[in-house]
Amino acid sequence: MRSLLFLFCAVVAVAAERRPNLIYILADDLGYGDLGCYGQKVIQTPELDRMAKEGMRFTQFYAGATVCAPSRSVLMTGMHHGHTRVRGNAGQKNPAAQALRENDLTVAKHLQGAGYRTALIGKWGLGDVGAAETGLPRKQGFDEFFGFLNQHHAHNHFPDFLWRNETKESLPNIVTPVGDTGAGYATKMEKFADDLFAEECLRFVERNRDRPFFLYWSMVVPHANNERSGALGDGAEVPDYGPYAENAWPKPDKGQAAMITRLDGYVGRMLAKLKELGLEKDTLVVFTSDNGPHNEARHDLTRFNPSGPFSGIKRSLTDGGIRVPFIAWWPGRIAPGRETGHVAYAGDFFATASVLAGKDAPAGLDSLSFVPTLTGQGTQPAHDFLYWEFHEGGFKQAALLDGRWKGIRGGGPDRPVRLYDLRNDIAEQKDVAGEHPEIARRIGDYLLTARTESADWKPVWQAGSGKKQPSKKK
Repeated sequence: MRSLLFLFCAVVAVAAERRPNLIYILADDLGYGDLGCYGQKVIQTPELDRMAKEGMRFTQFYAGATVCAPSRSVLMTGMHHGHTRVRGNAGQKNPAAQALRENDLTVAKHLQGAGYRTALIGKWGLGDVGAAETGLPRKQGFDEFFGFLNQHHAHNHFPDFLWRNETKESLPNIVTPVGDTGAGYATKMEKFADDLFAEECLRFVERNRDRPFFLYWSMVVPHANNERSGALGDGAEVPDYGPYAENAWPKPDKGQAAMITRLDGYVGRMLAKLKELGLEKDTLVVFTSDNGPHNEARHDLTRFNPSGPFSGIKRSLTDGGIRVPFIAWWPGRIAPGRETGHVAYAGDFFATASVLAGKDAPAGLDSLSFVPTLTGQGTQPAHDFLYWEFHEGGFKQAALLDGRWKGIRGGGPDRPVRLYDLRNDIAEQKDVAGEHPEIARRIGDYLLTARTESADWKPVWQAGSGKKQPSKKK
């Protein structure tokens, strides 16, 4: 009897010590206002709305950057935009500048070292064959990879090949190429990349049900096919228009909405699979986006209001370009129906994952665990500052102080900071630097020291680039 009791207690202890599986789902160019649970009125997102009801919805979560490559670099390294390796979209002009290096420590490497099975499925953007091979996924901590290596190839939702690890895997789609990066648009559309990614993710979870795993599911939807936009005037490339097929809308509008609803269905399938396997209480699933919404499919922004109450879209340093939806789901650990105003950003996932994996985060990260917010236990640390920069069209910087005061500087390091009070001006319409000079000065001083020097990403200021950011898109 005593031996049976001892065995029972040992089993309970092992179960209690199980480290959670981690699934990080990243949409591409999905806006804060694109989901029903964040105010969307037109596009149907029932699965993500249910995920929010069963979990926690963050109302002030930020992407690492306002465009894809640096945002993903922030996520992977836990370093903010002024410290991370990749700080812009260099593309094929300078592929090495858009690649992680051998000595970079990613959250995937960190979790791999903690005994997690790691996989990247979908879009990478931080390394490629050739001059950027130091950043290939399996050199950066992923045991498995299936998807797109560079973001131009990822524009095409019906590619004629995808990468499985370092090997090309042919697909039956027939593509009209544009350039030599794999970009283009399909004239014979049989296999939709994100459909393949969803299936691959479900198989990965099934294969690894008995061990801790980290799945980075990096979707391409609802990013536009920019090359198709240029050639055909419609970059919303999707297999069908779903529930919007009969709507009297232009094709790009139908396609944009259909991509988001299709994305929603993928997430629903994953949550259902976890429940089917009995893994839901052992798995933290988070859903978010890499930056604000795009207008590159030629769809009508006014129809969908993807930025919600904020100003600007992708490539803006106002909140429309960087504040994104973030939903966390972990039945039994996260109480259902919760909402939090905790201010966090993509770089915080590194510290969060470290705590959950039981492995100390390395020193020097710009990362704070939000586990106390998720579980309601312990004291939640907060950032004094969050930081962003942008290198296209003249260097610009932005910082958020105490979750309230947004400062933006462009045109030169000596230019005044435009200051916005997000508590009273969520759309960032009124510059209040004159009313709060001490706060503007504090942010301005911080911007002078926020970044480390990078040979690949030197600031090139442009006179006049300090003008007001785009107004709110409705």
